[in-house]
Amino acid sequence: MSQYYGYNYGSSGGGCINFRFIIGAIIVLFGIISYFGHESVNPVTGEKQFVSMSPQDEIALGLQSAPQMSAQMGGDVPMSDPRAEEVEHIGELVVARSDAHDSQYKYQFHLLNDAQTINAFALPGGQVFITLGLYQKMSDEAELAGVLGHEIGHVVERHVAQQIEKSRLGQSIVLGTGVAASGNRNGLAAWAVADLADQIVQLKFSREDESQADRCGLQYMTETGYDPRAMIDVMQILKEISAGGGEPEFLQTHPDPGNRIEAIQEWMDEHPFDAGHLSRGNPLPQ
Repeated sequence: MSQYYGYNYGSSGGGCINFRFIIGAIIVLFGIISYFGHESVNPVTGEKQFVSMSPQDEIALGLQSAPQMSAQMGGDVPMSDPRAEEVEHIGELVVARSDAHDSQYKYQFHLLNDAQTINAFALPGGQVFITLGLYQKMSDEAELAGVLGHEIGHVVERHVAQQIEKSRLGQSIVLGTGVAASGNRNGLAAWAVADLADQIVQLKFSREDESQADRCGLQYMTETGYDPRAMIDVMQILKEISAGGGEPEFLQTHPDPGNRIEAIQEWMDEHPFDAGHLSRGNPLPQ
């Protein structure tokens, strides 16, 4: 005998199945209304976004999460270390000389002790992190400015807050689909398909966020006085690290480094700059 979730009401169970469908539809509808009911305007970019958190909420969330994130990667390198001082200096310089200073966020820049992990990330509200592993791969201020500018872009564009709202919407759709299909022999399969589809959509949103943050990083580092061509060198580093991986891009959170290099080149073609007035800066202290 086959097994499945839900009860088999036979031909007389149509009313119960319809009731589940109605409940599922209400859950989905509530999720959609809740998502689209929180439209706001980004104070820096002027872009319309669907975010329910205030900037103060984002700052509080970032400050609350920062110690845990730091502890997971060996803790912060102390500010007495010239490398940590350099990360803070370049980060603050990028904020001060770019549109990022128009945001309400309180930026703090952390160099993490993890020398094995190649990573940089940002929490909502302005907490920006880079691992020692990635720092040691870079050679000059321009490359560091590009990476930190990228992470500052995530903060300015409120990507984490947007992802939270999109995740809530996706969960509502998955839950509603599961409830609606729970009286059906194929209910479990429908629920699984809806969940997989939601995960893939969220990955797509994440890749779009990364591409947008790349553009922010290019803009911010150029406004700061650094040569945007340094970002291509950063992507070459990431490309070398990811060489040999066979996972398709549509299941990755970040765009393929080769595709990012092409997009960076397109951005530079669309935004001509005077290389004579831009620099790579000084070598990074190692």
